[in-house]
Amino acid sequence: MKTIMKKRNFNWLLILTMVLVLVACSSSDDSDDTAGGGSSSADQVSQTAQDGTWRVSNYTDDGEDETSDYNGFVFTFNSDGSLVAASSARTLTGTWSVDDSDDSSDDDAGTDDDDFNIFFSVSDDDDFDDLVDDWDIVNVDSNTIALRDVSGGDGSIDLLTFSKN
Repeated sequence: MKTIMKKRNFNWLLILTMVLVLVACSSSDDSDDTAGGGSSSADQVSQTAQDGTWRVSNYTDDGEDETSDYNGFVFTFNSDGSLVAASSARTLTGTWSVDDSDDSSDDDAGTDDDDFNIFFSVSDDDDFDDLVDDWDIVNVDSNTIALRDVSGGDGSIDLLTFSKN
C-alpha cells in the first residue's frame, strides 16, 4: 500500500513539475511582432519615428498611387508629439502619437493593433487631410514605417509608408 501511495505521489509531483516547466518556458511576448520581423510595441515605434527625418515613399488611396502628392516633403516626428512636414514651398505642423489602444474603429476585427495617429488641421480638400487618421502599424524597422488604414465607410484600404531620409 505504501508503494502505491509513493508511486501516486511521485506521478502527481512529476505532472506538477512538467506543468510548471511548460508555464515557465511559454513565450509571452506582448510586443505583437508584425510582418517583416518588425515590432509594433508603442515605445519602440515612437523611438524609431523620432530618430531622424522621413519622407512618404508610398501613399496608396484605395488602390490609386498618390505618393507624388507628398514629393519634396520632409517629415519630422518630435518627442513632444508635434509633427512637421516641410518642403521648399510649404510647412505644416500637426501632431502624432503611437498608442496600443485596441478600440480603433479601423482595426481588423479581433486584433489589438498599435495605432500610429497623425493629425493636421487642414481643409478636407488638402492632400494632407488624407494622412489624418489612426493608422494600423504593418511593419516598423530602422528605415521604414509601413501603415495601413481600412476605411470604415466602404472597406477600402489605404497604405502609407514613410522611409528614412
